[in-house]
Amino acid sequence: MQSLNLPPIQPRLSERNGKTLIFDPLRRKEVALTPEEWVRQHFVHFLITTRSYPPERIAIEVSITLNSTSKRCDTIIYDDYLNPVAIIEFKAPDIIISKEVFEQISRYNSMLRVPYLMVSNGLTHYCCFMDYQKMTYRFLEDIPNYLLITND
Repeated sequence: MQSLNLPPIQPRLSERNGKTLIFDPLRRKEVALTPEEWVRQHFVHFLITTRSYPPERIAIEVSITLNSTSKRCDTIIYDDYLNPVAIIEFKAPDIIISKEVFEQISRYNSMLRVPYLMVSNGLTHYCCFMDYQKMTYRFLEDIPNYLLITND
Protein backbone atom coordinates (compact mmCIF):
# COMPACT_ATOMS: atom_id res chain seq x y z
CA MET A 1 0.00 0.00 0.00
CA GLN A 2 0.95 3.61 -0.57
CA SER A 3 2.89 5.71 1.95
CA LEU A 4 0.69 8.36 3.52
CA ASN A 5 1.14 11.75 5.15
CA LEU A 6 0.26 10.24 8.54
CA PRO A 7 2.23 8.47 11.27
CA PRO A 8 3.03 4.84 10.38
CA ILE A 9 1.01 1.99 11.83
CA GLN A 10 1.85 -1.63 12.57
CA PRO A 11 -1.09 -3.31 10.83
CA ARG A 12 -2.09 -6.94 11.29
CA LEU A 13 -2.52 -8.20 7.76
CA SER A 14 -3.73 -11.60 6.59
CA GLU A 15 -4.87 -13.31 3.39
CA ARG A 16 -8.15 -15.10 2.81
CA ASN A 17 -9.50 -16.34 -0.53
CA GLY A 18 -6.89 -14.31 -2.37
CA LYS A 19 -7.86 -11.05 -0.62
CA THR A 20 -5.71 -9.08 1.79
CA LEU A 21 -7.39 -8.25 5.09
CA ILE A 22 -6.44 -5.77 7.81
CA PHE A 23 -7.46 -6.09 11.44
CA ASP A 24 -9.46 -3.07 12.59
CA PRO A 25 -8.93 -2.70 16.35
CA LEU A 26 -12.04 -0.53 16.78
CA ARG A 27 -14.40 -2.94 15.04
CA ARG A 28 -12.39 -5.88 16.44
CA LYS A 29 -12.47 -7.73 13.15
CA GLU A 30 -10.64 -8.18 9.89
CA VAL A 31 -11.88 -6.10 6.97
CA ALA A 32 -10.90 -5.94 3.31
CA LEU A 33 -7.76 -3.89 2.79
CA THR A 34 -8.84 -1.27 0.26
CA PRO A 35 -7.01 2.01 -0.35
CA GLU A 36 -9.78 3.83 1.57
CA GLU A 37 -9.46 1.41 4.50
CA TRP A 38 -5.68 1.94 4.51
CA VAL A 39 -6.31 5.69 4.90
CA ARG A 40 -8.96 5.11 7.60
CA GLN A 41 -6.67 2.90 9.69
CA HIS A 42 -3.83 5.43 9.54
CA PHE A 43 -6.05 8.46 10.21
CA VAL A 44 -7.86 6.86 13.16
CA HIS A 45 -4.52 5.77 14.61
CA PHE A 46 -3.31 9.38 14.20
CA LEU A 47 -6.40 10.71 16.02
CA ILE A 48 -5.95 8.31 18.92
CA THR A 49 -2.17 8.57 19.33
CA THR A 50 -1.49 12.22 18.53
CA ARG A 51 -4.79 14.05 19.05
CA SER A 52 -6.06 12.19 22.17
CA TYR A 53 -9.31 10.91 20.66
CA PRO A 54 -10.70 8.15 22.92
CA PRO A 55 -11.17 4.97 20.86
CA GLU A 56 -14.54 4.37 22.49
CA ARG A 57 -15.81 7.69 21.05
CA ILE A 58 -15.00 6.71 17.46
CA ALA A 59 -17.62 4.84 15.42
CA ILE A 60 -16.83 3.32 12.03
CA GLU A 61 -19.30 3.01 9.13
CA VAL A 62 -22.34 4.48 10.84
CA SER A 63 -25.65 4.15 9.00
CA ILE A 64 -27.86 7.21 8.73
CA THR A 65 -31.09 7.83 6.83
CA LEU A 66 -31.06 10.69 4.37
CA ASN A 67 -34.20 11.43 2.34
CA SER A 68 -35.54 7.90 2.97
CA THR A 69 -32.23 6.43 1.75
CA SER A 70 -29.75 4.60 3.91
CA LYS A 71 -26.26 6.15 3.77
CA ARG A 72 -23.02 5.29 5.53
CA CYS A 73 -20.75 7.79 7.25
CA ASP A 74 -17.16 6.55 7.20
CA THR A 75 -16.49 7.66 10.77
CA ILE A 76 -18.30 9.67 13.43
CA ILE A 77 -16.69 11.11 16.56
CA TYR A 78 -18.84 11.44 19.69
CA ASP A 79 -18.40 13.56 22.80
CA ASP A 80 -18.58 12.17 26.34
CA TYR A 81 -22.40 12.41 26.22
CA LEU A 82 -22.48 10.44 22.96
CA ASN A 83 -23.50 13.44 20.89
CA PRO A 84 -21.90 13.41 17.44
CA VAL A 85 -19.30 16.19 17.11
CA ALA A 86 -17.44 15.28 13.91
CA ILE A 87 -17.95 13.37 10.69
CA ILE A 88 -14.91 12.06 8.84
CA GLU A 89 -14.93 11.03 5.19
CA PHE A 90 -12.04 8.98 3.80
CA LYS A 91 -10.97 8.68 0.20
CA ALA A 92 -8.27 6.61 -1.46
CA PRO A 93 -4.95 8.44 -1.92
CA ASP A 94 -5.48 8.73 -5.67
CA ILE A 95 -8.82 10.53 -5.19
CA ILE A 96 -8.50 14.31 -5.20
CA ILE A 97 -10.46 15.96 -2.42
CA SER A 98 -12.85 18.12 -4.38
CA LYS A 99 -15.98 20.16 -3.96
CA GLU A 100 -18.00 16.98 -4.58
CA VAL A 101 -16.36 15.27 -1.57
CA PHE A 102 -17.38 18.20 0.64
CA GLU A 103 -20.88 18.12 -0.82
CA GLN A 104 -21.09 14.44 0.14
CA ILE A 105 -20.05 15.03 3.75
CA SER A 106 -22.32 18.10 3.89
CA ARG A 107 -25.31 15.94 2.91
CA TYR A 108 -24.50 13.58 5.78
CA ASN A 109 -24.16 16.56 8.06
CA SER A 110 -27.60 17.84 7.13
CA MET A 111 -28.90 15.04 9.36
CA LEU A 112 -26.32 15.21 12.17
CA ARG A 113 -25.41 18.94 12.33
CA VAL A 114 -21.98 18.33 13.84
CA PRO A 115 -19.55 21.20 14.43
CA TYR A 116 -16.60 19.54 12.64
CA LEU A 117 -16.23 17.96 9.21
CA MET A 118 -12.98 16.20 8.32
CA VAL A 119 -11.86 14.76 5.00
CA SER A 120 -8.66 12.86 4.23
CA ASN A 121 -7.18 10.91 1.37
CA GLY A 122 -4.15 10.07 3.50
CA LEU A 123 -2.03 12.69 1.77
CA THR A 124 -4.17 15.79 2.27
CA HIS A 125 -6.37 16.40 5.30
CA TYR A 126 -9.02 19.04 5.83
CA CYS A 127 -11.02 20.05 8.86
CA CYS A 128 -13.88 22.51 8.69
CA PHE A 129 -15.63 24.13 11.65
CA MET A 130 -19.34 24.78 11.16
CA ASP A 131 -20.76 27.82 12.96
CA TYR A 132 -24.52 27.31 12.89
CA GLN A 133 -25.30 30.53 14.78
CA LYS A 134 -23.49 32.70 12.21
CA MET A 135 -24.33 30.35 9.32
CA THR A 136 -20.65 30.24 8.33
CA TYR A 137 -17.82 27.76 8.17
CA ARG A 138 -14.05 28.03 8.32
CA PHE A 139 -11.24 25.67 7.49
CA LEU A 140 -8.77 24.98 10.28
CA GLU A 141 -5.02 24.81 9.74
CA ASP A 142 -4.72 21.43 11.46
CA ILE A 143 -6.77 18.55 12.79
CA PRO A 144 -7.82 19.61 16.31
CA ASN A 145 -7.28 17.73 19.54
CA TYR A 146 -10.30 15.85 20.93
CA LEU A 147 -10.69 18.24 23.87
CA LEU A 148 -10.98 21.17 21.49
CA ILE A 149 -13.79 19.65 19.43
CA THR A 150 -15.75 18.60 22.52
CA ASN A 151 -15.49 21.92 24.36
CA ASP A 152 -16.90 24.30 21.75
